[in-house]
Amino acid sequence: MRDNFHSAIGIPVVSLPLRRYPRTLYSVPITVRHLCWDGVRTTRGISLDLGEGGLGALLEQIVVGDTVALDFSLNERSVSTVAIVRHASGARCGFEFVGLTAEEKQEIGGRTIIVGKQQNVRA
Repeated sequence: MRDNFHSAIGIPVVSLPLRRYPRTLYSVPITVRHLCWDGVRTTRGISLDLGEGGLGALLEQIVVGDTVALDFSLNERSVSTVAIVRHASGARCGFEFVGLTAEEKQEIGGRTIIVGKQQNVRA
């Protein structure tokens, strides 16, 4: 749901809805495998942020709506999951996880909460 506010000079300001899951800065190498017209393409990039619902990354040659296999490390172990490309703009893109195990979701959620608490202490 969007809330409409007005600036000091009367211009409407629209606030966007918050994410379903909080994200935290998280930078690790990632590998994405996706189907192309000529077969499976492997693309490498780097993650920017992470939450239970998805991952933001710097990555080229990706199409919004594609379903991909996504590999990255989490707490010194390898995660391989399925994700949908939800955003792509230049080299920045966003993935929505659709194949995480309950254990992986819990691990990511715990990491997000711990980092969030640390960030709140600094603020």
